[in-house]
Amino acid sequence: MTPGDAARLVDFTSPLFNFRDVGGLAAADGATVRHGVLFRSDTLTALREEDRERFAALGVHTVIDLRHARELASFGRAPEWCCTAWHSVPLTNPAWRGEDYSPEAGVAAFLTARYLETAELAAADIVRALELIATGSGPTVVHCLGGRDRTGIVVALVLELAGVSDEDIAADYALTEHGTARYLAWQRVNRPDRPPLEPYLASTPAAAMRAFLDALRERHGSVEGYLTGAGMAAESVAALRVRLREERPLR
Repeated sequence: MTPGDAARLVDFTSPLFNFRDVGGLAAADGATVRHGVLFRSDTLTALREEDRERFAALGVHTVIDLRHARELASFGRAPEWCCTAWHSVPLTNPAWRGEDYSPEAGVAAFLTARYLETAELAAADIVRALELIATGSGPTVVHCLGGRDRTGIVVALVLELAGVSDEDIAADYALTEHGTARYLAWQRVNRPDRPPLEPYLASTPAAAMRAFLDALRERHGSVEGYLTGAGMAAESVAALRVRLREERPLR
């Protein structure tokens, strides 16, 4: 983890392990992604009252929750005090099956296949999430349960539209392993009865995200082509870029 990566992580007392600012990444033409505009996280259901002041300092206006209805029913939503606008945008991806995982093919191949399934089956949901990010009036948090797969797909597409390289998008995705390690350390102390994670839930290899983006372009010509083909308005694409990109000052 680089010093820049560490600076983007946000720590809480609550059992929240994967919260970070996506700002600061380099984009095309010398631009950067703005700090404090878009955050990614594991489930904000875990936020506790003792972190209220810490969270409020981020100025979050909008929360986009990508979890399924059954997850909401089981765990609840983020605390009402953490945002002004809360949106449930469940990605209608199929449940993962352990029997689809092959140790010989490896974790990256399994995850790439699952992400492509989500991209095809939940395209309208993904577009809705991106349009909410594009039109948000303040800092936005997007999260699912672990903040790695559904959140990883949405954030990767946002960053690609903003002009971030695949290498840096994949590195941001792989940074989730830091959060996973923190969760596992917490689990050993607080939930020792829980079984160990399956290999495909314990790591987020950068190769999985690079392969996903490559395959999406192969199928649809470009990431923007995939999104506009799924119904995202060109104006929303432009608005997202304006919102996320910090342009290089003219000399």
